Amino acid sequence: MLEKLPHAVGAALSGLKAGLDRTAYHQDFGSLPETISLTSAAFADGASLPARVTADGPGVSPPLAWSGLPAGTSHVVLLVEDAGSPTPKPLVHLIAWNLAAGDTLGEGDVASPAGEGRRHDLGRNSFLKDQWLPPDPPTGHGPHAYLFQIYALNAPLDLPASPGRAALIEAMAGRVLAKGCLTGLYERR
Repeated sequence: MLEKLPHAVGAALSGLKAGLDRTAYHQDFGSLPETISLTSAAFADGASLPARVTADGPGVSPPLAWSGLPAGTSHVVLLVEDAGSPTPKPLVHLIAWNLAAGDTLGEGDVASPAGEGRRHDLGRNSFLKDQWLPPDPPTGHGPHAYLFQIYALNAPLDLPASPGRAALIEAMAGRVLAKGCLTGLYERR
């Protein structure tokens, strides 16, 4: 959708970014221990996202694995936000909650425009869909940092179907034991 914005518009908005400090990782859960390792076979931390997980490809959800969960972890939450979006708050690309502590996500496991996926309790992304929202930055806007955030919880979350970011963060309060982050970059030139 945003690929249709003219390059001049993206360039004019290049100074407008939500910012890392507005992500849940830094704003809502900034003081938590960062002991969880979150990795992907598709990209390294700080590297570019492959086109296949973006709107410039089929838009499948990326494979993700985690380790280093603290003792007492019951479930994990995965939240993906775009800190570079030209919006007041980061765009939410994925909410996956009540994932089993020992689980992993294979490529395409989460519902996306490319397919239904296989499983998982999903919340609403910024486009109000319960699925992976493939990165789709405006042409000329510059690089966007997509924060793949993982949170270890001491108990499963009791949320209604299709929670949004605010409901998720409220439900997580007081239940998060530790966190981890994997950052993928994407830019449309």
